[in-house]
Amino acid sequence: MIKLSKVIKIINPNAEFKYLEEDINTIQWLNGTTPIPVADIQAQFPIVEFDMAMEDLRAKRNKLLTDTDYLALSDNTMSAEMTTYRQALRDLTNGLTTKADVDAVVYPTKPSE
Repeated sequence: MIKLSKVIKIINPNAEFKYLEEDINTIQWLNGTTPIPVADIQAQFPIVEFDMAMEDLRAKRNKLLTDTDYLALSDNTMSAEMTTYRQALRDLTNGLTTKADVDAVVYPTKPSE
């Protein structure tokens, strides 16, 4: 779920507002904050969805890389399969432009060590 507050803060980081239960129709602008048109807020939803999906993807990818970092130490010889796996993990984010792209990502299979 997209946080309405996150979208508003992207548009106007200084905005002061409140709303009920993520309902865009209940926004109350506070302390002289210039209201942001609902259409402008809604236009940001796909961008924020994509950014949030990419954050999740990178977190999972980084965990998988961290799990194999010990194999990349200078006193270890990494197999070609593991090198390929780690490179495939680093390349996962290449060319992704929509949340659907991110949702369709297939993680590579970790080879045996």
